[in-house]
Amino acid sequence: MTKTAAALLPDLANGMDRLLTVMRRLRDPDNGCEWDIAQDFESIAPYTIEEAYEVADAVRSGDAAKIRDELGDLLLQVVFHAQIAADRKLFDFDAVAHGIADKMIRRHPHIFGDGHSLPQPGAWETIKARERAAEVGGGGALSGIALALPALKRAEKLQARAARVGFDWPDTTGPADKVVEELAELAHAPDAVAQFEEMGDLLFAAANLARKHAIDPEAALAAANRKFEARFSAMEARSGGSIDGLTLAAQEMLWQTVKAAGW
Repeated sequence: MTKTAAALLPDLANGMDRLLTVMRRLRDPDNGCEWDIAQDFESIAPYTIEEAYEVADAVRSGDAAKIRDELGDLLLQVVFHAQIAADRKLFDFDAVAHGIADKMIRRHPHIFGDGHSLPQPGAWETIKARERAAEVGGGGALSGIALALPALKRAEKLQARAARVGFDWPDTTGPADKVVEELAELAHAPDAVAQFEEMGDLLFAAANLARKHAIDPEAALAAANRKFEARFSAMEARSGGSIDGLTLAAQEMLWQTVKAAGW
């Protein structure tokens, strides 16, 4: 940091205080950064989602330094949103922190209660359901599931919520049969509109089958994506960099070769 920059920013030992001071400085209407000043909740929301995914990627990598850096980027997004709210006199970061602390205390009565409570199966979801019911507008069993979630993850959450009120298959047989049924309906769909709808039903059924097997469908698909990418890259490497000139039969043979090799 230059002497000029250091003079503008107090030398704060506490990391959180320092970050909050940096963000206030960036959003200062007179001396801040033009880009940061111009942002609002809507414009930075996509960055917030992107940073959350980058944290997940860093966790999968197992690289502690990368995890630390990506957590910092995600924390910046929280601070950014909070500063926008503070500028509009809605709330500030302190209110955000107190709010989540209060929620964690409320949802862990066996830890923060009278000392005699024991953790009860399903207590977390029971408390969350009670909180949802107490909110203005209330809502049903499916209320409050974020629309911005990836579609597979949202399907899983919708199905899990429905299951908590008894709307669920007793085992994996029903969901497996439903996948077969939806696949057949897709095959016989008469036009593009019907195909689109049946494909959605098939994916929804597949997500439900994954849930019944206690498998996170989003994580399973991410793993399948990585596996496909690794195998395809191995195919390209074995063919000298590209498979574009190979026949489909030759490509399939190459695919089976790299698959057998453990890719």
